[in-house]
Amino acid sequence: MPFGEVVCGAPGSGKSTYCYGKHQLFTALNRPISIVNLDPANDNIPYPCAIDIASLITLQDVMDEHGLGPNGGMLYCMEYLDANFDWLEARLKELGSDAYVLFDIPGQVELSTNHEALKHIVQRLTKIGFRLAAVHLCDAHYVTDAAKYVSVLLLSLRTMLQLELPHVNVLSKVDLLVQYGDLDFNLDFYTEVQDLSYLENALNASSPRHVALNMALCSVIEDYSLVGFETLAVEDKASMLHLTRAIDRATGYIFVPPHDAPAPEGTLEASPNTFSLFSSAAGPMTGSVGDVQERWIEAREEWDAFERKEWRQEGEMIREAREREKAIQGERRGERGIRERK
Repeated sequence: MPFGEVVCGAPGSGKSTYCYGKHQLFTALNRPISIVNLDPANDNIPYPCAIDIASLITLQDVMDEHGLGPNGGMLYCMEYLDANFDWLEARLKELGSDAYVLFDIPGQVELSTNHEALKHIVQRLTKIGFRLAAVHLCDAHYVTDAAKYVSVLLLSLRTMLQLELPHVNVLSKVDLLVQYGDLDFNLDFYTEVQDLSYLENALNASSPRHVALNMALCSVIEDYSLVGFETLAVEDKASMLHLTRAIDRATGYIFVPPHDAPAPEGTLEASPNTFSLFSSAAGPMTGSVGDVQERWIEAREEWDAFERKEWRQEGEMIREAREREKAIQGERRGERGIRERK
């Protein structure tokens, strides 16, 4: 059964960077992964692309032929893909029945909030056997402003209701959060979407004419009680592994490596490849939002120094293990040479 992620989010939220980082992580873990670019305007793809919608249609061609603007052209492209879904289905079958696929979606938020084309595509993917989760990326700097935070909550809630998939909302670029000033509350207030009435003063200060509207929107979010966030620093291995486990638990995905699968290069673990196994839903959910706050906000410099020290020690251990292995191989070759001369 193929599994996958529908990676969506506003422009600049880090979708393509996340897909590239996921490809690097899974390649290192010897886990299968294929990435499908469904953004007809993305002509600078950073990751290896298994399927590219540009082979079917491009935004520039639509704009030139039909005289549409960028947003209208993007909607046309998604409707065209929906009408020609057999093109996508045929290429997905070539990836195999055990594929793990990331679908990189365009950044126009209306595609995942109110337009029906993407929803139809997702439903048809589900019908052909895909177990999918929606991974909705939101730039973490929005939590530094109460009004922007509420808008992100509304966007996330609408996306959840529209796509009707197991859903993981993600505050991306959390490692850059310190650049935007201090938070009014601890990070877990924002990730767990706690009592939004605490935002009333900040909301009223920024828009005093809309006091009733602000609190009504907060009430809508709390009444549904669906939205919560994971965090992501895409260049941090621990953060990527934590998010991977959260997504795998949403889909029920467990990767069982072949019995003879080697451990990832540079590790000291003997086969079978337990690294890959426990990077999926079988692995424990380690760490907390408090740890993320300490790592990236409160004590970033100390943690950076600690990690550099750990990397040096790990590199020395790997180098020593390789030298021992070479020495053993040299001794074996010498012993064979002596026996041959005798």
